[in-house]
Amino acid sequence: MDEIRLILASQSPRRRELLSLTGLSFAVDAPEVDETCSLGARDAVLELSRRKALAAADKHPGKVILASDTLVAVDDVPLGKPVDTADAFRMLRSLADRWHQVHTGVCVVDENGGLHAGVDATDVRFGPMSDEEIRAYIATSEPMDKAGAYALQGIAGLWIEEIRGSHTNVIGLPMTLTRKLLEECGLRPLNI
Repeated sequence: MDEIRLILASQSPRRRELLSLTGLSFAVDAPEVDETCSLGARDAVLELSRRKALAAADKHPGKVILASDTLVAVDDVPLGKPVDTADAFRMLRSLADRWHQVHTGVCVVDENGGLHAGVDATDVRFGPMSDEEIRAYIATSEPMDKAGAYALQGIAGLWIEEIRGSHTNVIGLPMTLTRKLLEECGLRPLNI
């Protein structure tokens, strides 16, 4: 069996599923990092993905490390993961019946310690949501561990009216950007 060269620095099942589509073998090791960041959404996801990648690279020298971070933003104000149901309600109310942006930073550390990074942004439009619908959605628990308090591929898809940009970016790993960064590090998806 080939030695695993790639480490995914994320516990997200969605990111694991998306990365598995590349056909590359990988291991998962998500180090704890300080995720406080006062930058705007675009700069924050780049910085946070860099922190995660470098922390994992310290544990796995000589491996290729892939890390990412996703934030939802309304008027460039980042919405992280809700801390409680009231926070989830506030976030979903702010997203209802309007456009917002989803930013994902991807950072890859190559086998020599070089950084390869980028950011993808996708515009998403939520349709109207009544307070009753928001409360019912929160009661499913789906919003509680998601940036912006929703999962496009889950129940929240009932209210998504339009997406402009990468669908996989909204899920948490923009695949076109990820493929380019991995190729820069000598890893070619599907062994092409």
